[in-house]
Amino acid sequence: MNYVHHRPIKRFSLEGIIHDDSQIMRLKAEYVRLLWTSMRMSGYVPRLDVDLDFTTSYNEKAQYFEFELSVYGTYLGKRKSEWILGLDGSRAIHTHQIKSSVYSRAAASQ
Repeated sequence: MNYVHHRPIKRFSLEGIIHDDSQIMRLKAEYVRLLWTSMRMSGYVPRLDVDLDFTTSYNEKAQYFEFELSVYGTYLGKRKSEWILGLDGSRAIHTHQIKSSVYSRAAASQ
């Protein structure tokens, strides 16, 4: 048997600069979505049971915040990664496929 919780976990990271401290939380959420999208395109699914790491440090001389963000994922394949939101331990959390759009595309093609 091949359990997903025994598969290797890979780290995906992003480093950068934020100039305005009022934008840190909004940009953090955006960067997490960016990394998750990048992961899915590579066939990886986010590990929801492993906390993401987000660290900031203020550079007084240049007056900006430097940040590093790390999220973690497990490879399941490109096809499966489209329909799984993430892994929580050994349990996969699936997205809901919208059947109405599938049927409307089939009806439109006829």
